[in-house]
This record gives sequence, C-alpha cells and structure tokens, in this order.
Amino acid sequence: MNARQAFIGQSVVRREDGRFLTGRGQYTDDISLQGQTYAYFLRSPHAHATIDRLDTSAAAKAPGVLGIFTGEHFKAVGGLPCGWLINNIDGTPMKEPKHPVLADGKVRYVGDRVAMVVAETLEQAKAAAQLIEVDYTVLQPVIDLAKANTIGSSVHAEAPDNRCYEWRIGDKDGTDEAFKTAAHVTTLTFRNNRLVPNAMEPRAANAQWNPSSDEYTLYVANQNPHVERLLMCAFVLGIPEHKMRVVAPDVGGGFGSKIFLYGEETALVFASKHIKRPIKWTAERSEAFLSDAHGRDHLTTAELALDKDGIFTGFRIHTTANLGAYLSTFASAVPTILYATLLAGQYRTPKICCTVNAVFTNTAPVDAYRGAGRPEATYTVERIVETAARELGIDPAELRRRNFITTFPYATPVGLTYDTGDYDATMRRAEELADVKGFAARRAASEAQGLKRGLGYSAYIEACGIAPSSVAGALGARAGLFEAGEVRVHPTGKVTIFTGSHSHGQGHETTFAQVVADKLGIPLEDITIEHGDTAKVLFGMGTYGSRSLAVGGTAIVKALDKVIAKGKKIAAHLMEASDADVVFENGNFSVAGTDKSVPFASVSLTAYVPHNFPHDKLEPGLNENAFYDPSNFTYPAGSYICEVEVDPATGVVRIDRFTAVDDFGNIINPMIVEGQVHGGLAQGIGQALLENCVYDEDSGQLLTGSYMDYAMPRADDIPHLVVETAKGTPCTHNPLGVKGCGEAGAIGSPPAVINAVCHALGIKDMPMPASPHNVWKAIQAAR
Repeated sequence: MNARQAFIGQSVVRREDGRFLTGRGQYTDDISLQGQTYAYFLRSPHAHATIDRLDTSAAAKAPGVLGIFTGEHFKAVGGLPCGWLINNIDGTPMKEPKHPVLADGKVRYVGDRVAMVVAETLEQAKAAAQLIEVDYTVLQPVIDLAKANTIGSSVHAEAPDNRCYEWRIGDKDGTDEAFKTAAHVTTLTFRNNRLVPNAMEPRAANAQWNPSSDEYTLYVANQNPHVERLLMCAFVLGIPEHKMRVVAPDVGGGFGSKIFLYGEETALVFASKHIKRPIKWTAERSEAFLSDAHGRDHLTTAELALDKDGIFTGFRIHTTANLGAYLSTFASAVPTILYATLLAGQYRTPKICCTVNAVFTNTAPVDAYRGAGRPEATYTVERIVETAARELGIDPAELRRRNFITTFPYATPVGLTYDTGDYDATMRRAEELADVKGFAARRAASEAQGLKRGLGYSAYIEACGIAPSSVAGALGARAGLFEAGEVRVHPTGKVTIFTGSHSHGQGHETTFAQVVADKLGIPLEDITIEHGDTAKVLFGMGTYGSRSLAVGGTAIVKALDKVIAKGKKIAAHLMEASDADVVFENGNFSVAGTDKSVPFASVSLTAYVPHNFPHDKLEPGLNENAFYDPSNFTYPAGSYICEVEVDPATGVVRIDRFTAVDDFGNIINPMIVEGQVHGGLAQGIGQALLENCVYDEDSGQLLTGSYMDYAMPRADDIPHLVVETAKGTPCTHNPLGVKGCGEAGAIGSPPAVINAVCHALGIKDMPMPASPHNVWKAIQAAR
C-alpha cells in the first residue's frame, strides 16, 4: 500500500500473525534467564480446612531445592487487593477479608496455594512438594450458592453469613408500584452457569531480582502490566514502584482471566530476592482449572411488568452472585456496576430495580470473563423479554420493536446514558439475513423427520471502552480508567507508537498502525507498535472491557494531533508561511491556496536539525504523548438470531444457522472485527450448549477439572456464522467514532441459543448448558 491510500476501513492482514504462525512468538514460558530456577505450588486438596501442621523440613533437604515458602513468609505483607469498593444498601462498605499470597492457617478452596517450592528443575520442585507434610482439620464447605447465607459455615470470620455485600440500584418503590398496575407479569428464575476461562496459553511468570540495583523484573502473561505492578508494589510487597519492571510479552489469550493480580507471580517476585536467582512458574492445565479466576455464576429471579399493549412498565431483578473464596481484583464490580447498569437493555422500561446479594463460597475466586457482567445482564433481559413474548402470543421481534429506545441520547433508569444507536435497523437486517420468513417451512421439514426446530432472538447492548474515570470513581473504582499513548517520530519519518493498551489476540499491531498510517499518510511498514513493558510505555490501564481502540486508540490520535500541530509550525518556517495557513493531508504539509508543500519525512528530519527552524520558539524533536479519559462509555449493540434443531430422542441440539448483526460504529479493520465476533460467538455458544463448571456440594471438589469433564466447543459444534457489521451509528464522543467489539459475540449469543431451544421444545426455561442430558430431562419433564 502506498502512503496516500486510506487505511481506515480496510481489511489489512494482521501483521503480527507471521511470527505466530511460524513459531516465532515469544511467550512468558519461552523466556529462560541465566541461573533459571523453577517453582511448584503445593495446593489444598480440601475446599475448607484449617492447617494444623505444616512441616517442610524433609522437603527442604530434597535434591535441588533452593527454598520453600509458606504463609509464614507473607504475614508481614498485604493481601491481594480488590480494585473496586462496593457499598451495601445501608451505605456500609463491603466485607473485604484478606486475600493472602499463600494460605495463612486456613485453606478456602480446592487449589488454594499452601506452599511454594523453588528448585533447580521443575521435576525436583514437584518431587520435593510431595515431601511436605500437612495436617488439616476439614470444615464444612460452602458450595451451594442458594444456601450460602444460611448454611451455618463461614468462609471468612469477617462475614459470618458469607455475605460480602447487598447492593441495589434503581427505583425500588417506583418499580414495585409498576407491578401493582401491570396487565401481565412474566417471571423467570435461572442460573447463569459458572465458566472456566481456558485461554490457550496458561498463566505463567518469571521473576528476577538484580542485587546490584535492588530492582525486580517480572515477565508475566498479563493483560495490564502497569496495573499488575501498581497493585503488587503498593498494596502487597511494598516494593518502590520505580524498582519494579513488568513485561507482558506475547500473551496467548486472556478473556479477562489475565487482568488480575494473582498470588503465584507475587510469591515469585518475593522469593526471587531471597534465593537471588530468577524463578519461573507456568501453570499446568489442571492447575488452571483449579486456580484461574472463574466467570459468571449468578442465580437470578427476574420479573417483567407489561401493560395491555405489551409495553414494558417495570423490571425487577434479584441476583445472588458467587464471588468464590476471595475477592479477586475486579470481582466486586462485575455483578454490580458491570451487570446491573445494563439491565435496561435496548428498551425504554421506565422503572427498574436490581438487588444483588454477593456471597463468598469455598470455590475458586470469580471475576471478569469475556463480557464481565454484560453477558449476565443480557441473558437476564433477553430471556425474560422472549418469554414474555411467547406467553402473550406476540412475535418476539415485534415485542422488542414496541419497546426499543428510538431517541438519543437516552438516560436509562440504571445510571447510564446511551449516546447513539439504531436498534430497529439491526433487528430488521438480522431478520433478513436469517430468512425468518422461511422458518415455518424449515420447521415443517424438521417435524417431518421427527425433529424439533426453534428460533431464538437476542437484542444486546453493552457499555464498554471501560471508563470514564469520573463515573467509575463515583461508583467505587479505586483507580483511574484512562489510557496513554506516545508517538515517537524518528528523523527519517518512521514512527514508533507506545501504547498502554495490551494486545493478546486483538490485533493492535495492525489496527493501531492503520490509524497512525491514515492520520499521518505514511506506509504501514514505517510504523512499529510497542506495548506491554512498563519500562518503555507510559502508565496505562491495559486491555479489557473492549476499550483498546476507543480509549487507547484515541490517546494515540490525540498524541498524533500534537505531532501534526508542531509539524505545521516547522513546515511553515520551511515554506516561509504562517502556520495558520498550513494544512496537512496525505502525508504532506502545504500552504493553502498555493503549490508549496513539504512531505512529512522532510519535516521530521528538520525537527532534529534545530538550526533549520526557529529553535528559540520550538524544542527539537517530534515526540508527543497524550492521556485520554473518555466522557462516557461506548455502547455497541446488535441483534442475533439463532435457529436450532433438536432431536427429542437424544436431547442433542444442533445449531442450524446463526446470524449476528452488530453496530460497532466506525470500523477500522472489518476482517479483524469479524474475527473478534466469531471468537465471541464460539465462547457464547460454548456456554449455552456445553460448558459448565461444577463443584461437589458435599466435598467442594471440582468435578469438571479437565477437558474430560469440562466440554469446550469443537469445530463441529459451531455452525456457519452469518456475521455483519451494519452501517453503524458512530460513537459521538471519541474522534474515531468507534465502539468496542471484542466481547459482543459472547454477550449476545447465549440467550439467542437458549431462546431457540425453548421455542423448539415449547418450554418456558432451559438451564444452561443445554447439553443432551439437560435437554432430554427437560423433554421428559414437559411430557
């Protein structure tokens, strides 16, 4: 591509894929440092127990052992912090028990960290761990979410009834009044099933201490290295922040599970100074099942009030949310700020009230997982809207249309203001692509073969581009949610971009370069994107919540604007004109109304030769940076239609066709966006049909601790996907007009699938996952 070609809106092939496809990516486990040692974690076999005796003497004498660390080593340091404060309905703060780096006399879930062995080889560390003697007194575990407040056993002494907080948003009295006058009320009680993230690359870390400078370097598979450093230094280990470098190299997927500060990498950093050698740890898949932060796990009762014309008048929700054994980094925000504020959906329901009861259980911590609260909200809204339509005998699309928001900006009853959207347009396009008109004929053909066919809708909306800091701070965030970008223009006109966002599959090295190339009018080949290293990059908040382009990209654009503004002044001197008359386009600075022009590379070279421009008025160089804190979230929305065929003899569900129409505003790279939607749809379909994390209610053992029992979607589980990004409604408050796209598929697809299954079987509810066994049971119950 030449310098004058527009890059925004083009399906440029991902530049980073070359190294990944040829095995030249560098992940944390690929990094081997001089004097490398290895760590292994001894984990609790019990869900709830006191540690009565912990004897490491025999293990310490084992071959190759360099050190053994237990909770005693960490008594003087802080616990792993939670980044979001949630207050109870009465204004008191949530219960926030200490989250120890290693267990401090009590274990609270199967897989809880008891001790860390460091040895010359991983095999030696594993062998020594088997020699550690631990005596436990087993306690009654708290597993059943519905009984957590009344079971009589406490995960933490600070929360005797296991309640972390009870929180509410909305107008309770007004909502209750709406139900008193409703012509129809639809009620549903359901579970949003627990999920295990399962990124392709497991969590990994490699920590090194430099004795000459008393500095630490941590290589870690993480989505936000600056936040990792801040939390570990300031709240746990007390290391001066400038003495700590965190590097997140190539990361093989995150889906939220690599946002958080975990005890494993914290223990490695702490121990690296004690043994004076680098320590590496890479999770095995069985460890990941036990110890990665899980997702979802809500128990919800939802009620929708409608008038005689099918207009929504009130929406009342009560959710019990599972936080697991400890508060993870953003755990408290997921079932509150990221969930309940989206319960208006695409609809103008005037009265909404949601109460959330968040509880501790003896299970792995639960935190953000692709969508983080937004999938749970969409499932709640779209399941009850579809159910109401079936109960009233109204076409599900028609009932939605009667209640769509049509004027913008629109302030919802649950705290958000949508800036733009066209929900009817995406619904009509989805109906067209899904050939809804031909459904009756296809259903008849299925019936003739003894099969059941159903059609399910989902009209989702999400708040993403997680920010603004002012709103988040008012809602309890303990950190800002801005992003940073730096543009470094070299004398020859080549450009290096440093971004606080982090790429772990999103394609930033391509899309960010497209934005820069389009803005500066230079070739993609002249642009390098750097991220993931706190020693190189300005303090940034990382990647999660579909914020990279909307927030991180805008920070880069603002820095580019500064570069261009300075470039105009230099160009004005070269062309003997006023900088007010200089315009910049297609990579050239020119004087308006004349044929005078100078290319970008000439201006960049001049910037580094001070005697060629008025250096008494301008500093040499052409480097600029910017921080961007949005004024609002972005609100991508869309309509999904799923069509399934069910075999009533076996309970097997086959998705025959799936249509997704999304409004992501302006699109930078359509191919990458489509890929993001495909991945999200696969995860959402996986939740709806296959995935389910289950603990034994009596022992607290994880029953789905491997791929033998935890069913991940395979290629033949995913149908041909019809994906279209409609001519969107651009975001009104960022210069690119973009909205997030990375989580949409996982947000909108589960209710579409379950709505289709319910329609096929003629039943009101189908628990997720709609596995053959669960579907067969539902069929038998209906008979």
